[in-house]
Amino acid sequence: MTPNAAPAQSPFNPEQHRIERVLCFSAHPDDVDFGAAGTIAAWTAAGVEVSYCIMTDGDAGGFDPAQRAEIIALRAAEQERAAALVGVTDIHYLHQRDGYLEPNHEVMRGVVKLIREVRPDVVLSMHPERNWKRIQKSHPDHLAVGEAVTRAVYPAVENPFAYPDLAEAGLEAFKLPWLWLYAGPEERENHFVDVTEHVESKLEAIHVHVSQHPDAEAMEATVRRGMQANAGRAGLPDGRSAEAFHVVMVNGPGTIAGF
Repeated sequence: MTPNAAPAQSPFNPEQHRIERVLCFSAHPDDVDFGAAGTIAAWTAAGVEVSYCIMTDGDAGGFDPAQRAEIIALRAAEQERAAALVGVTDIHYLHQRDGYLEPNHEVMRGVVKLIREVRPDVVLSMHPERNWKRIQKSHPDHLAVGEAVTRAVYPAVENPFAYPDLAEAGLEAFKLPWLWLYAGPEERENHFVDVTEHVESKLEAIHVHVSQHPDAEAMEATVRRGMQANAGRAGLPDGRSAEAFHVVMVNGPGTIAGF
């Protein structure tokens, strides 16, 4: 995308497409807060049920060697407090090892199982494509989340013969309507959510993750600038803030299975 190019058109129209349940996937505690906490706060304020799935325990995070023995419990507690600030209390973990996440069938089965249990209107996930402009968004675990979730969303979630033990346990196949991806390349982003009214809630949630922020002031300034830049790309008035997503319609009125 050139600097002055208009963003690609999103297939999602908030005036036409109703959202009642959302399931969010991230690699580590704090990822979803950086990527989407403003949008999540807006959803929960509107009565949307939002659940989180954190794929790793974040055991390789932090900066203080004295915290190593307690880092998993510490980061889980941080995530619970941060989630509550944006209206989320339902949090699931896949307990994968931080830095070792792979889009293998153990992980994909866990994703399929949870999607079939929650049966959301939107699955929100980290993006499977690397962001070369800011490679820090593309931790290998982040990319693995995006790949595992994208593979699970189609075809496994809607295929009753994929992971047949799940169907045998009563978790029937499910056609997901929407996949929203965050933390991906800017040129893929096609949907912007005005989160101006929820910026402070998002930042408060991020600040809860104190084990991860050696320079909290610089972190906050960077997050604010990023949201303002997103608003500018979306064509919103000066002073607004936005979060950006790559929205994909998985199943809609014109979807034909296998095409």
